[in-house]
Amino acid sequence: MPQYADYKDIDQEELQRDIEDMKKSIGATTEDDFLHLLKMQRWGRFSTFLGFFTIILAIYLDYATTDFSPFAFWFIGILGAIFISTGNLARWANVTHPILHGAYDKVPNVPKNYTKDGFAKGSRRWIDWLDWIKPDAWAFEHNIMHHYHLGELDDPDNVEKNLEWLHKINMPMFFKYAIVYTFASFWKVAYYAPNTLRILDNKERKAVNDPRSQGYELTPFTKNGRELWRHYFLPYGVFQFILLPALFFPFGMGAVLNVLILLLVAELLANLHSFLVIVPNHSAEDIYQFSTPHKTQGEYYLRQIMGSVNYNTGTDFIDFMHGFLNYQIEHHLFPNMPLSFYQKMQPMVKEICKKHNLEYRQDSVFKRILMTVDLMVGKTKLLRIDGV
Repeated sequence: MPQYADYKDIDQEELQRDIEDMKKSIGATTEDDFLHLLKMQRWGRFSTFLGFFTIILAIYLDYATTDFSPFAFWFIGILGAIFISTGNLARWANVTHPILHGAYDKVPNVPKNYTKDGFAKGSRRWIDWLDWIKPDAWAFEHNIMHHYHLGELDDPDNVEKNLEWLHKINMPMFFKYAIVYTFASFWKVAYYAPNTLRILDNKERKAVNDPRSQGYELTPFTKNGRELWRHYFLPYGVFQFILLPALFFPFGMGAVLNVLILLLVAELLANLHSFLVIVPNHSAEDIYQFSTPHKTQGEYYLRQIMGSVNYNTGTDFIDFMHGFLNYQIEHHLFPNMPLSFYQKMQPMVKEICKKHNLEYRQDSVFKRILMTVDLMVGKTKLLRIDGV
């Protein structure tokens, strides 16, 4: 087992110089980087359109053919649901994520809807990113609170802290694992939507010195509860699970119900896919937690490396299916870099880690999700460094 340098022994100033020199060597974001984003967007849209085409085909064949078997219908339909779920993840991870970080803001003549100030604003939400989560709430929760408080108690994505209640419950471990896997199937609704609203509301509470909210308001009978239903749950829920199935009414109520079932399957798969590639990024027994904010830019860089893990990387297709979240270390060093930079940065970051004797963690996403679930149920703990 290799012995890596202790946190206190790292020359943070030299680490900062090395990382910032690396960034300068890559150069500015260009139109080619924007064209790469558009390619990833096309792949996601094609997956979505292919999914709906496949479901329409299954509905039509079931309606027009007397000997079309239920097995064939559900096989084709679920294949369509898989394509739709892939497009769902792609809209969030491959498009929304880098744009809301401002990764393409400096590309000359970039359309405003591909900048963080124009993307999904107002009615553009219906075009750019209609999901359970309100874009501006997620941007604050993720870009500010997560990225600049990584591994701290203020990090809203601190899995160990968030699941402390599950650790304390006296029940067989089997049931704890069952709770986690069930939660993964609808975590965007159960966690991301209400939590991003809570974090955004706490920003406003902090500004006027009001007590911070610690829990979710899920009922529509409170101020935040009404906001949650009006701007988070209902826009996507009504469109995806009422309006879209209703389009199939000419084929009969059976077709409407079948489409609803397939869209629910697609949503479940999208939740599982996003859970798989997002949650393990900073959560396992070999990841560090910090008790104080970082004090210098060099320490910030150090924490992004020690508090993150990469998955397998390679071709655009592999990276697309991981939502480009397989370059989590590179992303956390420079969150506002375009997707196409990560492939260029990775060998350079590995060399910097080698120079400073820092562990560069990279594993299969499937290995990391198992390690993360162990952390979630309380079987393992994050690493801690005294005084930081």
